[in-house]
Amino acid sequence: MGMTISEKIIARSAGVNSVKPGSIVTCSVDIAMIHDSSGPRRQGPRLKELGLNVWDPSKVVVISDHYVPAVDSVSANILKITRDWVKEEKIQHFYDLQGICHIVLPERGHLKPGLFCVGGDSHSPTGGAFGAFMIGVGATDMTAVLATGEIWIRVPETMQVDWTGKLNDFVTAKDMMLALCGRIGLLGADYMVCEFTGETVKNLSMDERMVLTNMTAEVGAKTGIIAPDSTTLDFLSSKNFQKIDINLASDENANYSSVEKFDANSLEPQIAAPHSPANSRNLSNFNGIKIDQAYIGACTGAKLEDLHMAAKVLKGKNCSKNTRLLVAPSSVKITAAAAADGTLETLTQAGALLLPSGCGACAGLGAGVLSEKEVCISTTNRNFKGRMGDQDAEVYLGSPYTVAAAAIAGKIVDPREIV
Repeated sequence: MGMTISEKIIARSAGVNSVKPGSIVTCSVDIAMIHDSSGPRRQGPRLKELGLNVWDPSKVVVISDHYVPAVDSVSANILKITRDWVKEEKIQHFYDLQGICHIVLPERGHLKPGLFCVGGDSHSPTGGAFGAFMIGVGATDMTAVLATGEIWIRVPETMQVDWTGKLNDFVTAKDMMLALCGRIGLLGADYMVCEFTGETVKNLSMDERMVLTNMTAEVGAKTGIIAPDSTTLDFLSSKNFQKIDINLASDENANYSSVEKFDANSLEPQIAAPHSPANSRNLSNFNGIKIDQAYIGACTGAKLEDLHMAAKVLKGKNCSKNTRLLVAPSSVKITAAAAADGTLETLTQAGALLLPSGCGACAGLGAGVLSEKEVCISTTNRNFKGRMGDQDAEVYLGSPYTVAAAAIAGKIVDPREIV
């Protein structure tokens, strides 16, 4: 039996010829990524207790994104702990106030096909869009990684998520993932790899592919992955990409535990109702629901292409007087690019309020959190109860097109009607 992409990467990292689902191996870590929330303030004291330092400062990437910019003394102290630890451990790659970790990591050239990576955040599977095997781990496991450079893993089964056909106008990767969440549920891919295949996926940009792998966390997957191709290599061409000697395509006789097939031609804009991404259905089921806030932000919803989508809907229009539109670009580089090409001007002229780059309201931090019984539509990846503020607030999920359209109408509406 052949191997999947993920199995090949695991085998290489474990120093063996092959692996199969269910076997337990110890892998060498190529990149370990941590952020200010679950990083130095958690792992730093534990390493000191053990009398250990980071195994290889060149392979650790630290990104401050949760408590930025500091809004109170607690946030400021967390950031100080992060900055001090980076100096103590002589970490070579530290990005302070530069954007969300899942965006900054590939943006600054740290992800390459074939790497085995770990991240201290549940949405670390974003790295799979670049042909890397990247998993999210908790603070204890990350402490072990920082100390040894290794981690054990039970080889996961792989679910093939195959998309054929062409997406219609104003239908996006976010809609693709909400459709998957709605079909298989929060644990539908529990401890599996979601490998995305098919002509629809091949035609997606890197920004859109990142949405697919990022949101595998919403179906309980260990990670998500997409076979690298010319689109991947074009993105990496400016990142000092060095080819890794590994066949990064699943073998024809690879063993998939299950296959989920979708037809992009028939996909409509999707909405996830409170309080779960699994509550996803066609937007028409939610038409007319009034909203108080529209939020375009997070690692999955405020990349440059996402901002372009929102601007396409908002251009020449104004937001509803009863709705506030908040935009938090995913990184400072994206903010600069959106300023240079006129996107920010379009958004702000329509009434959008620009927020700093960071996790922000997506994680219930900083500006944009919700009050009691407020209703928000958001480009974020999850809408669990209380995540964006008050326990009694309600959050709907949609694509940047859908969120922008709702900001104009003051209610959930099909973006194709607005444009």
